[in-house]
Amino acid sequence: MLRASLPVSEMLMFELSPSLIAVLVVTGFLAGIINILAGGGSNLTLPALMLLGLPADMANATNRVGVFMQSIVGIRGFAKHKKLPTQDLKGILLATLSGGLIGSVIASLMPNLYLKPLLLGAMISMALVILVRPSVVLPGPDESIKKVSETPPGFWMLFLAGIYGGFVQAGVGFILIAAIAGTLRYELVQTNALKVLCTFAFTSVALVVFVFRGQVAWVPSLILGLSTMAGASIGVRLALNVSPKVMKWFLFVMTVVASIAALIK
Repeated sequence: MLRASLPVSEMLMFELSPSLIAVLVVTGFLAGIINILAGGGSNLTLPALMLLGLPADMANATNRVGVFMQSIVGIRGFAKHKKLPTQDLKGILLATLSGGLIGSVIASLMPNLYLKPLLLGAMISMALVILVRPSVVLPGPDESIKKVSETPPGFWMLFLAGIYGGFVQAGVGFILIAAIAGTLRYELVQTNALKVLCTFAFTSVALVVFVFRGQVAWVPSLILGLSTMAGASIGVRLALNVSPKVMKWFLFVMTVVASIAALIK
């Protein structure tokens, strides 16, 4: 596995042709939209980065720059329209940040295949829940929001989402949606806003670890990051204007697609 102790020239041996730059731009743009609305955008960007010749651990680390940059756009967009709830941020961020630190340290030291069954199980279960019992992730208008401190399952789901997100990122949005909408009972737009904030939080922690270990390839990461920012701005607009029923089906379709992509990989 590639590590920070290797010479810089050896770590940066990847191909960056015009066609592969175009692949990064297109996949980054699409991932920015998908990650704001649901999750699974990294199932596009990780293979794109590996096409450059980056090993899996460097692709995983490099991908986080794009996620970090798109999260900034998403947070600003939702906050601007007053759709980012702030009443329980301390509890939500404490759970995800603590998990994110653990997951990112694990990710920098070992292959990412061990959590694949967990991701697949979570996403397939969520797809079935959305199809059979959508009220689980679509709270009714009269339901009250629960605090993390009052909902142990909510805390542990956010903590596990942080571990997984710090570890590999791809598909973590679905776990966060299940935790935020399913246990804390936020409606979908607020759920997406909090999901993006949580992603920003544990991605920030993960990036510190990956940068310290020299696992980020900066040129492709910045190309990817700028394109994901453009996609994220469109994703916020769609999230604010699409009806909950449409969002439910988009979430279902993306969950199924992401499950298939994870299974194939």
